[in-house]
Amino acid sequence: MSDMKKQLLRWIEHDRDRIVEFLQDFVRAKSPNPPGDTRLAVAHITKFLGSHQLPYRIIAPQETMPNIVGTFEGAAPGKHLVLNGHIDVFPADESTERWSHGGAWSGRIVDGRLYGRGVADMKAGTSASIWTFHYLHRIRDQLKGRLTLTAVSDEETFGPWGARYLMEHHPEVHGDCCLNGEPSSPLTVRFGEKAPLWFKVVVQTKGAHGAYTHLTPSATKIAAKIIQELEAVTGLVPDVPENVRAVLARSKEAIDRAQGAGAYDILLKVTLNIGVIQGGQKVNMIPGACAFEVDIRLPPGMTKERVMAVVNEIVGRHPEARVEPINDSKPSLCDPDHPMMKIIQRNVQSLGRPEPAPILSLGGTDARLWRLAGIPAFVHGPFPRGMGQGDENVDVEEYLDIVRTHVLSAYDYLTTQ
Repeated sequence: MSDMKKQLLRWIEHDRDRIVEFLQDFVRAKSPNPPGDTRLAVAHITKFLGSHQLPYRIIAPQETMPNIVGTFEGAAPGKHLVLNGHIDVFPADESTERWSHGGAWSGRIVDGRLYGRGVADMKAGTSASIWTFHYLHRIRDQLKGRLTLTAVSDEETFGPWGARYLMEHHPEVHGDCCLNGEPSSPLTVRFGEKAPLWFKVVVQTKGAHGAYTHLTPSATKIAAKIIQELEAVTGLVPDVPENVRAVLARSKEAIDRAQGAGAYDILLKVTLNIGVIQGGQKVNMIPGACAFEVDIRLPPGMTKERVMAVVNEIVGRHPEARVEPINDSKPSLCDPDHPMMKIIQRNVQSLGRPEPAPILSLGGTDARLWRLAGIPAFVHGPFPRGMGQGDENVDVEEYLDIVRTHVLSAYDYLTTQ
């Protein structure tokens, strides 16, 4: 390890209490989405950036959802690395969720774990990006190329006012490579992800008294048939490059540890979830209306068009039903042998952890936007403990290692070109 990388690690160790306190206060700066108002959390970040005289500007196409973009040049020409993290988090309902340590926004540390909504998804990872920007700005005279920080809002709702807006309207954030700290696990580096395809099926019939089943079909029964028939989409086979299949096969154990037992088995399959069903008014009435919302996840090598051809054929067999789109994205993939993958793996090993395995993500991140623009993007963050649940938490030492890994990896990328 070079002398400068040792110095970076010494600075992180000296600042460890400040790095942890920054994350605690970040969690306490509530930013649930919906409603998506991140101004309190943005103020926390900009106070830090301003106190260290770090360059940044606010881009806010929607007033309550500002985005922070900072950039600086190194001393010589080179590649452009973008650090990306989001500021908004899932909402928290303390009446239904179990929060054992002072509530959803406490930021308390208990037995070495920091608790609070959004700490895993993804304020720990975004904090790693911010501290990386801070430390590398300190040694910018030794870097080649450019480093850009994008701390964005609106990720939890597909990013129309966040990263998606930046990618569409501010090409200066594109860069040559993107590093993201979404919850993934220190055991893995994500180089691609499945994509959501969401739609609603609406069924309408005349309806009638529950005893008069001869007068009208039941909207709920038709919906139930369609739901069963939609399982056919899970049999579609994606066109996945063989080198990607081989990489994932070698990473099977890490995939299951990071995303739960059985994750590997569905990683390259189309999956179907019926997230919402609404139908019927009373037990003795034949429902005249039923609607359900469908969440299909597309692996790399699968297209929306192939899936919707099957969906439309199934729904078309039922004249009482129609399909209404909700939202969708495309699966994304980049080269698992890209230099940034090797850089992250080497740095994790240098910190005494096992080499992280290259994997795909079951869920979505803003990193997809860079990949879909043809820019390699890699995700390395903490375990997703309690993500979207009560008692969401991050191990403090794990968080500090994510900070170390991002700092060292960004340094390597901007010096070994």
